Amino acid sequence: MGTYFLRKLFYGLLVLMGVVTVVFWMFQGFGDPARLVMGQTGDSATIANIKKELYLDQPKWKQFALYVNDVSPIAIHSKEEIEKKQLKGLFIGGEKKLAVKWPYLRRSYQTKKQVGEILMEALPGTIMLALAAMLLATVLGVFLGVIAAVKKDTWMDTSAVFSSIIGISAPSFFMGILIAYFFGFVLSKYTGLNMTGSWFDIDVQTGEHYYTLQNLILPALTLGIRPLAIITQLTRSSMLDVLNQDYVRTAYAKGLSRRTVIWKHALRNALNPVITAVTGWFAELLAGAFFVEYIFGWKGIGKVTVDALEKLDYPVVMGSVLLSAFIFVLINILADLLYGMVDPRVRVG
Repeated sequence: MGTYFLRKLFYGLLVLMGVVTVVFWMFQGFGDPARLVMGQTGDSATIANIKKELYLDQPKWKQFALYVNDVSPIAIHSKEEIEKKQLKGLFIGGEKKLAVKWPYLRRSYQTKKQVGEILMEALPGTIMLALAAMLLATVLGVFLGVIAAVKKDTWMDTSAVFSSIIGISAPSFFMGILIAYFFGFVLSKYTGLNMTGSWFDIDVQTGEHYYTLQNLILPALTLGIRPLAIITQLTRSSMLDVLNQDYVRTAYAKGLSRRTVIWKHALRNALNPVITAVTGWFAELLAGAFFVEYIFGWKGIGKVTVDALEKLDYPVVMGSVLLSAFIFVLINILADLLYGMVDPRVRVG
C-alpha cells in the first residue's frame, strides 16, 4: 500500500510541475507587470525598482527558477526574502535558509495583498458551493436512477433518461443565466431568491458579516445539473445490471420485501461506479465553478479569478490555477487510495 501511495504521489507531483511550467510561460508577454502595478503615471525610476522587485530585470530562465522557488513548498530563501515576503514555515540555516514553507504565490498587482490570502478568503465559498451541488446531485441522482431502473420502460424511466440527456448537454453557464433570470428575477417575489449574492453580507451600520445561505440555492442547483444527470444514468444502468443477478432472485425467494431487496441489497452493490463519478465530479466542481460563481456573484475562487482577469491581475490568476490544480490532484490521489483500500485488485494493477 505504501508503494502504491508513493507512486500516486509521484505522478501527482509530476502533474503539478507541469502545471507550474505551463502557467508561468503562458502569462509571459501579456503586458508589462511593472506598468500594471504602477499604472501609466509611474516614473522611470519607480518602474525600474518594481521590475527589480518582480525579477523582471532577470533573464526568463532565471525568472522561472525564482518563480518555482517561490511556489515550491521546499526551497531556499535568504533571511531578507523571508522577512520581505512574510513567508511561513520552518527555516533552517544561516543567511541562506532551507525552507519547508507554505507556497508563496506573490502579491496582487491591484490590492498588493498576498495572493495566498486572497485565495484562502475565497476558498470556503467554492468548497461550500461544490459540496452543496454534489450533495444535491448525489441524493437526487441515486434516487432517480433507482426509480428509473425499477420502473424500466415506463414514463418514469423515459422521463428520467430524457431529463438526464438534457442535463448532460446543457452548458453550466447557459443554465446559470436561465436559472438566475427566472428564479432570481421573474419569480423572485415567490421564491425569495436573488439573482446574485454571496454566502455572507456586511451590515452597513455595524460592519459585521452575517451569513446569507439562501444565495447558495441557485448556484448549487446550476452547478449540480450535469453531475445529477450523469449520476442518474450511472445508477440506472448499474441497477439494471444488479437486478438481474442471482443473489437478487435469491433474496426475493427468501421472502424479503421488494423495498428491502432494492434499497438494501441491490443499491449497495450498484454504487461502485457512482462513487467513482462522485469523487471525479467533486474535484471538477471545485476546480471548475468559475463561470457559475461569476454569474451569481458568489464569492469563491472562480469569481476572484474572473475579476482578476478583467483587471489583468496575473498573480491572482496564476495562483488560482495552481490552487485548482493542487485540489484536483489531491482529490484524485485520495480517491485512488480509497479504491486501493476497498479493492486490492487496484493495488495489484
